[in-house]
Amino acid sequence: VQLQASGGGLVQAGGSLRLSCVASGRTFSVYSMGWFRQAPGKEREFVAAVSWSGGSTYYADSVKGRFTISRDNAKNTVYLQMNSLKPEDSAVYYCAADRDVLFRDVRSLATYDYWGQGTQVTVSS
Repeated sequence: VQLQASGGGLVQAGGSLRLSCVASGRTFSVYSMGWFRQAPGKEREFVAAVSWSGGSTYYADSVKGRFTISRDNAKNTVYLQMNSLKPEDSAVYYCAADRDVLFRDVRSLATYDYWGQGTQVTVSS
């Protein structure tokens, strides 16, 4: 499975961006998907995850109420809608896929089997 993230850019505080992650392969629909981010000098951290069906989602407290994760299995794509962006949201954002159909341990980097290349999000104050 290959993951291709896009949609990053430069936005002012309070603005919005939508990230997309397109997956290759026919088994995308059974994978749980997650978004992580990594700011310079910091560890990669969990942002959001969605179950294979889209019926379950989970968010980091720092983005809850501002970010929405969703997926379109017909398009092999997972999205991250980011609203009310803050300068502290600036980071490289990565999408990741978990082959396990069970939606568990989604905050852990070790849960995920495949990673995309990342897309830069910069929020100016």
